Amino acid sequence: MKPLVIVRPEPGASATAGAARRLGLDPVTIPLFTVRPLAWNVPEPSAFDALLLTSANAVRQCGNGLNRYRAMPAHCVGEATAAAARDAGFQVAKVGEGRVDGLLQSLPDDLRLLHLCGFHRREPKGARQTITVIPVYRADELPEPEGFETIEGSVAALHSPRAGRRFARLVDQLGLRRHRIALAAISTEAAEAAGPGWEVVESARQPNDPALLAIAAELCKNPPQWSGRG
Repeated sequence: MKPLVIVRPEPGASATAGAARRLGLDPVTIPLFTVRPLAWNVPEPSAFDALLLTSANAVRQCGNGLNRYRAMPAHCVGEATAAAARDAGFQVAKVGEGRVDGLLQSLPDDLRLLHLCGFHRREPKGARQTITVIPVYRADELPEPEGFETIEGSVAALHSPRAGRRFARLVDQLGLRRHRIALAAISTEAAEAAGPGWEVVESARQPNDPALLAIAAELCKNPPQWSGRG
């Protein structure tokens, strides 16, 4: 069985590794980024009807400013984000299991949403709501990810297009062989960002951790026949 390399930042990396172990996989965490909070101006809660949360890191990194919005419902992308919001004392009104676009499509048009998010984010498509975007954290590149030079012969889990680009760049900088590394990507965008030349690339059917780990498990336990070429 191939090892699974998880490159997302902590604490997400450890959470994914724990879920991978429960599937019988052999995960290794090599984060490519580290998450840090950003200073932000806390707007008046009366200007909004609800929170829009697309990452658990936004909840973790907001600081005390988040307390001003506890009376507001939260609309969350993904169960991990929803769990973080509940742990922080919020009432989660709706959870979208795909992208933010699908969640917004399910909400009333006239909502005024406060989107607390990361510095790097994808713009929603066709949003009908009024959305105020405030970055509260950013994921900075770690200059020398420890152990990255050992990843040939493994399956790498990519959680974002940005991770795909950074992963490919590091592989090439270290002179590693792309055709000796398989990729499990959380989306087609993440897979495409890594570029060509990998042993095999599979994208999750839904952009969430369970779907990503399902394809990762298949690649780890049933590697392609050509995985041993030189």
